[in-house]
Amino acid sequence: MNRVFFPAAGAAIVKSLLLATLAFAGSASAADAAHGAAAPKADPAKGGSLYDTGDNARGLPACASCHGAGGNSTIVANPKLSGQVDTYIHKQLVDFTTPNRQQPVMTTYAKLLSEEEKTNIAAWLATQQPKQGAAKNKDIVELGRKIYRGGIADRGVAACASCHGATGSGMPAQYPRLAGQHQDYTINQLQAFKSGARNNSPQMGALAKRMSDEEMKAVADYIAGLK
Repeated sequence: MNRVFFPAAGAAIVKSLLLATLAFAGSASAADAAHGAAAPKADPAKGGSLYDTGDNARGLPACASCHGAGGNSTIVANPKLSGQVDTYIHKQLVDFTTPNRQQPVMTTYAKLLSEEEKTNIAAWLATQQPKQGAAKNKDIVELGRKIYRGGIADRGVAACASCHGATGSGMPAQYPRLAGQHQDYTINQLQAFKSGARNNSPQMGALAKRMSDEEMKAVADYIAGLK
């Protein structure tokens, strides 16, 4: 991964926050990784079948109906899940069943899934090929690039790249993939972290509070174009 260099004036602040960087879908800590490691052995084939067809007997619709074939959502309010870190997806499915991440649709369906099914779906999605996204706003994408790669030192916002990689591919078992994610979804999650509506990552809550709406939009647009 390319190294990211910071101005000397903000180096001390940024260094202290390298492990508290953006994770739009929620940064996974060492404890999160351990949680994922403790999950049942995955069966991606079963996960793919459940993702594609759901389970009518339990009132569980196909995940593909909202998140697209292979996890490549075409609905901008719903995240792309293809190629995502499996331990991250598993953690989010668990978190939806807790007060820390309540969302009417996902909370309902996550509660219907067994631990084994959560693990299988996550493992299958991690094997899928993501489709390329694109930045849309040339007027703000450069600001997004600067924040993603260099952070905002004077406000203690570390570079997103320090945990999610220069290309947004994430760090397996620690931080999720961001590349190509829908702008609308990324903005919504940053705003949820900022307001406290989403509370399953203390790091993200703290960092999002230091960002303006314009900065969130800029970062989201830059991320959408990463590959």
